[in-house]
Amino acid sequence: MKKVSALLISSVLVIGTLLAGCSKDPGAGTPESGSKQSEAGKATSSKVLLYNNLKEPTSLDPPKGFDQVSYDVLNNAFEGLTRLGKNQTPEPAMAKEWKVSADGKKYTFTLRDGIKWSNGDPVKASDFEYAWKRLLDPKTASDAAFLAYPIEGAEAFNSGKGTADGVKIKAVDDKTLEVSLTQPAPWLIGMVSSPAFFPVHKATVEGNAKWAGEAATIISNGPFKISDWKHDSELKMVKNDQYWDAANVKLAGVTFKMINDTNTAYQLFTTGELHTTGSIPADMSEKLFADNKVKVEDGAGTAFYRFNVKMAPFNNANIRKAFVEAVDRQKLVDLVLKQKQKPADGYVSPGLQDAAGGDFRKVGGSLIKFDAAEAKALLAKGMQEAGYTTLPEVTLTYNTNDESQRIAQTLQAMFKDNLGVDVKLANKEGKVLTTEQKGLQLQLSRSSFLPDFADPINFLDGFQSTNPFSRTGWVNATYDKLIKDAYAESDEAKRYKMMHDAEKILMDEAPIMPLYFYNSTYMQSDKLDGVVRHAFGFIDFKWADLK
Repeated sequence: MKKVSALLISSVLVIGTLLAGCSKDPGAGTPESGSKQSEAGKATSSKVLLYNNLKEPTSLDPPKGFDQVSYDVLNNAFEGLTRLGKNQTPEPAMAKEWKVSADGKKYTFTLRDGIKWSNGDPVKASDFEYAWKRLLDPKTASDAAFLAYPIEGAEAFNSGKGTADGVKIKAVDDKTLEVSLTQPAPWLIGMVSSPAFFPVHKATVEGNAKWAGEAATIISNGPFKISDWKHDSELKMVKNDQYWDAANVKLAGVTFKMINDTNTAYQLFTTGELHTTGSIPADMSEKLFADNKVKVEDGAGTAFYRFNVKMAPFNNANIRKAFVEAVDRQKLVDLVLKQKQKPADGYVSPGLQDAAGGDFRKVGGSLIKFDAAEAKALLAKGMQEAGYTTLPEVTLTYNTNDESQRIAQTLQAMFKDNLGVDVKLANKEGKVLTTEQKGLQLQLSRSSFLPDFADPINFLDGFQSTNPFSRTGWVNATYDKLIKDAYAESDEAKRYKMMHDAEKILMDEAPIMPLYFYNSTYMQSDKLDGVVRHAFGFIDFKWADLK
């Protein structure tokens, strides 16, 4: 194995500082500390938590804001039938109870008495029927719609082959919601705690197409309600006095800052202007970890790059695999990221139980590796297959933030050192990058995946050829069938075997290049406790408190 040159790695290490977390962009200026400190003092006294959410949400319309920065906000402003509890398992929320039929295909949810929207209107079962069918409506164009496909009629409606009436979601009365599935889905109770399945206020949605774009027009049903939104700067929430469990909400509110520079966020934390931050400067991380200033919790999800298999040279599988094997992931996490992440040796991250009780990742084994010599051989083979004497120009595109830049520069150095390939770098704002990925306009581009519920199928179904999440152009009929069959399989041992087989195909065909598995590293004020960071969900301030 050939090591990356010290000079190249060193040049990457001194360029900037890290930004923790995934798919989060930076770019804000440094606020003036004097005025902000006085604000922070007032905020703390009134129990307003100051949290850095890094950037502007993509959308606060639940089926549309399918990313962490949007869902972290939505998870505190809205609530589904269930909510992930402090112990990471789903518990009753808008629904007080549910029953499952003997065959596992019918769920009957009973809503709580007295639950209300933030404007005082009652929350009804019909709000869930409306919201879930809207999630599936092709006109909504939700990237999260595939999550609901286990529901009978859902995929047909979403793909334009069926109707809303054919979707088996029915509000029997104001308190009862019936959901029929095409096959058992043991993860459903956890899945419906995801923001994609939150109810929406029908009159608001139908009365204003831009309802989710401003604080004044958002009606929600969660622990907090949005009171002020200064776009690209900060979003404020206050406690929702209409929330059914308001007595257990201790904070007066939460201010979501949008500071997307690691050093700036860290400095604001040290001066008390943020109560918690995931921004750990790389040049200080070793000391901060040694001094026990940084908390580390298990996470879930994967940072990766997507190949465009429709665009040369990545329409050749061996060339894609050459790039995958040219990356020293251990060096990436140890020398560049420096936040104790685990190098990715597959796509599905650790922490998911396998059928026999083991860890899915451990059972599946290491499916990708770093091997510079083999990477060069694969590149030569792929070039010969494609008829190249010179490799077509390659551009690696990343989203605009300092962590993504640092990773991109490290990969650029590794591709040069281990493959002899000069790769160009380009950066784009997150929304632009995602749009161009969807249009298959990029060759090799940065991505991330955070699971919506705790089952490997949630990772793997995104790369079915018909799934809009794929954004690679990759089509494999065997893979598609394995995922489809896994959804229909009631025997857990057989289902997990199908998912392991599917992941092996995904890694062997290499439409993606996994880099590392996410964890949760953060610094937090001693004044703050009760924040719940879900490995298979989103940050929750419902139980948080400031001393």
